[in-house]
Amino acid sequence: MIPQLKQAPGVDLLVQDYLDALKQSGFSGDVATRYADRLTMATDNSIYQLLPQAIVFPRSTADVVLIARTGHLPQFAQLKFTPRGGGTGTNGQSLNDGIVVDMSRYMNRILELNLEQGWVRVEAGVIKDQLNQYLKPRGYFFSPELSTSNRATLGGMINTDASGQGSLVYGKTSDHVLGLRSVLLNGELLDTHAMPVALAEQLAEQQTQAGQVYQTVIERCRLQRQLVLDKFPKLNRFLTGYDLRHVFSDDLQTFDLSRILTGSEGSLAFITEARLNITRLPAVRRLVNVKYDSFDSALRNAPLMVEVKALSVETVDSKVFNLAREDIVWESVKNLITDVPDKDMQGLNIIEFAGDDEQRINAQVEQLCTRLDQLMAAQEAGVIGYQLCNDLADIERIYGMRKKAVGLLGNAKGLAKPIPFAEDTCVPPEHLADYITEFRALLDSHNLAYGMFGHVDAGVLHVRPALDMCDPQQEILMKQLSDQIVNLTAKYGGLLWGEHGKGFRAEYSPAFFGPELYDELRRIKAAFDPDNRLNPGKICPPKGKDDPVFKVDAVKRGTFDRTIPLAVRSAFKGAMECNGNGLCFNFDVNSPMCPSMKISANRVHSPKGRASLVREWLRLLAEQGTDPLLIEQQLTEQRISWRGLLSKTKNSWRQRQGEYDFSHEVKQSMAGCLACKACSTQCPIKIDVPAFRSRFLQLYHTRYLRPARDYLVASVESYAPVMAKAPKVFNFFIGQPWVQSLGAKSIGMINLPLLSSPTLKQQLQGHKSCTMTLEQLEGLAPDARQNYVLIVQDPFTSYYDAKVVSDFVKLVEKLGMSPVVLPFSPNGKAQHIKGFLHQFAKTAKRTAEMLNRVAKLNIPMVGVDPALVLCYRDEYNHILGAQRGSFQVQLVHEWLTDNLSRFPEKSSAQEPWYLFGHCTESTALPASSKQWQTLFSHFGAQLDNVNLGCCGMAGTYGHEADNAENSAGIYALSWQSALSSKPAERCLATGYSCRSQVKRFDGVVLKHPLQALLELV
Repeated sequence: MIPQLKQAPGVDLLVQDYLDALKQSGFSGDVATRYADRLTMATDNSIYQLLPQAIVFPRSTADVVLIARTGHLPQFAQLKFTPRGGGTGTNGQSLNDGIVVDMSRYMNRILELNLEQGWVRVEAGVIKDQLNQYLKPRGYFFSPELSTSNRATLGGMINTDASGQGSLVYGKTSDHVLGLRSVLLNGELLDTHAMPVALAEQLAEQQTQAGQVYQTVIERCRLQRQLVLDKFPKLNRFLTGYDLRHVFSDDLQTFDLSRILTGSEGSLAFITEARLNITRLPAVRRLVNVKYDSFDSALRNAPLMVEVKALSVETVDSKVFNLAREDIVWESVKNLITDVPDKDMQGLNIIEFAGDDEQRINAQVEQLCTRLDQLMAAQEAGVIGYQLCNDLADIERIYGMRKKAVGLLGNAKGLAKPIPFAEDTCVPPEHLADYITEFRALLDSHNLAYGMFGHVDAGVLHVRPALDMCDPQQEILMKQLSDQIVNLTAKYGGLLWGEHGKGFRAEYSPAFFGPELYDELRRIKAAFDPDNRLNPGKICPPKGKDDPVFKVDAVKRGTFDRTIPLAVRSAFKGAMECNGNGLCFNFDVNSPMCPSMKISANRVHSPKGRASLVREWLRLLAEQGTDPLLIEQQLTEQRISWRGLLSKTKNSWRQRQGEYDFSHEVKQSMAGCLACKACSTQCPIKIDVPAFRSRFLQLYHTRYLRPARDYLVASVESYAPVMAKAPKVFNFFIGQPWVQSLGAKSIGMINLPLLSSPTLKQQLQGHKSCTMTLEQLEGLAPDARQNYVLIVQDPFTSYYDAKVVSDFVKLVEKLGMSPVVLPFSPNGKAQHIKGFLHQFAKTAKRTAEMLNRVAKLNIPMVGVDPALVLCYRDEYNHILGAQRGSFQVQLVHEWLTDNLSRFPEKSSAQEPWYLFGHCTESTALPASSKQWQTLFSHFGAQLDNVNLGCCGMAGTYGHEADNAENSAGIYALSWQSALSSKPAERCLATGYSCRSQVKRFDGVVLKHPLQALLELV
């Protein structure tokens, strides 16, 4: 039995008093002190882990003022605060052990847009892609680019002065900040923007902390102007962390305090709003993908791309490239970056040209291609091929792959994973190839694998050596490497932090700045934050305080993870391998990634959050000497006992009385998961939450009783066939309001679905081949079997949406083939979702044996519901291993695609159809929508794919009363609005649960695409 886990650390009394005082002050945001919430903020996209005391989620600048003003009270003078945005930093910038102020949950409004003057005003929590999605229809975009743009906040970009692809032309974030609204730690508002020096000097005379800030910055930056100009490197990137170089304009007539705040990593003030300049979208974009025989060739050939005035030159090595081949992203780019026959592609340069003059852009592309042709003809520079890309959507797909590179590296096989600690070094571009040669030699000397990608036009390359942070020796090696890379980078006149800020690398600041300039940074920190309470340990301590800064060898996630036995880590690798890249925080409602995170805005309900909680749960079990693998093994041998039932009853009673167990917090997080499995494909690490969720639920319920609805859901495949024998009788009772009310109150189930009437059996009367037995099929000659199709039933379409199955039978017949409906055999998906893994294993074994027997007939087996069919391919493999056998069940579109040449083409002039794909299908089978479109085109119709997220039903999730509000909210995010703009009779949905959700909320019965094909045929 899983033990009770009480070891969760509490919150300091002073912090609790502060939070109470904050609430009493009129604070309108949220406050979180649960261990689960704090754990989700203990990591970012780095290797570090630091548990905060609490998290506060302000709703406005006024709330932030209250946070600061309350914190400034004398009794709370010891408290520390750290602003946080998307948590995508790679060096622990937003990690600290005080109070985290999260701007991302609520402060995500676009406040004002002025197209005439070309600027937009936003709150700090607005996500970069969210802003660009808003600006795009207006012909503008916010140009600083970064790979985490679909979850990184603008506040975070400002605090790290983020930049990436295209920075030679578009610059860094700081180059686009027109003004900032910030809150000092005493609660004062600070509005900064470019102004005449005389006005800044007047502000410096005010008897306020803001006045002191102006006075200090003006005085010190003026006094040390020449030293700053001499010391700051002449690079596209510079020494981030208080930009002394640009606070004065070159002519010394203008002063802008905002430049001190950009890159300050939340160590000076809370940035709450920003006024940003925006850029017109280029009218013309072209991409040239150049392929090389080695990564070194790609690096050394990059200057040629800069010479021809490209907007950007991005490079990717073979490590990243090959990992992309194994990811869902490859489906979107494989035709745009094809292999070179008889050549081994080891490097790729992605060159973009953009602007408004199409003739000039085309000439630039032609000039580059001519030069590449010459190099290929002479077999020089390692160029082995290139491809042009003119379509905007295709260009975005290429960059989608490039952006995923960071996460893809985390999916490398083995215990050692490519990790960030020196991954954004920057050297003058002309030295990059030589620098990287030495860099690689250093890594090779330690026999380390690594991946590389980056912005060669700016001299920035992301290098991630593969190390196992659970190995203490490799942790020591990481620090040694870091020191050596610092020296190597300095040798080539570069920076250790060219793009991602300092964070825990602040220990190297004195060496790069020199003692005089470093002292100036400390003076500025003292003017803003004299007591070192804002994100302490980052950038530098204030002058007058000798507080330490964080170091590269600080406490890491691996420090905690290594206490979990290796066998357990390997068994729960889905949770263990999450590297925090945060793709599951994707803001886009039309992305299928993690609907529970989107609707809750709570990171506890994200794949990253759930992985974090399970890791800690496993660590606490190990701390108490409990082996979850042994308990799982014993479960297969245990039988129900009165003693065990009594123990669970007592534990559950104590739970209701409020007794703490960290397992409850993990359970609450898991309960919000829709088991849509988008994470298992969309996440670059392939974090499969439903897989470890089901294992957790099984183990959790060794200690606590299950709710009745779990048994109802898990046993649906046993009672549905029985009820289907008298559907009208059962529908009569199910449809009664008092029965629905009773179901909601007693077992927590709502909107219970009605059975199909007439039943599938009744609808198939007259279709003779449908009733053939397995023995009859086995008696057919092999040649005769080629005209048969075997339909594999699932409980939902067969018993609750039988017309879909009967229409598939008719479609097969119309196509000139003989359908046979196989006897129903439970699939077990519902058992898996609820964590009845022992029962699921039995179900899967029985059904696999039956399907393997059928597979020997060499007749195609086809199912109509994506979730159930894909269960055969995924969950069956996991639970049965080699026992699963080799049977294959296809989905309708897969079978039709394989046999398309057998069916005559048709022509039609109908209105288009619209495909609303099932999220599990569209993520696990990314080619499915294109295959459906090809099928419809073959039969003379147009099918348009609708870009969607999850519908919010997810099997029985939407029928559980606890999930009712979230289910409705998820449906409203994308499905409801998409359906409202299209004729319902032309909308098609592949998933049974999706069609049920639409019927529930909009009263519309959508067709399955096969039913539309039936009409066409």
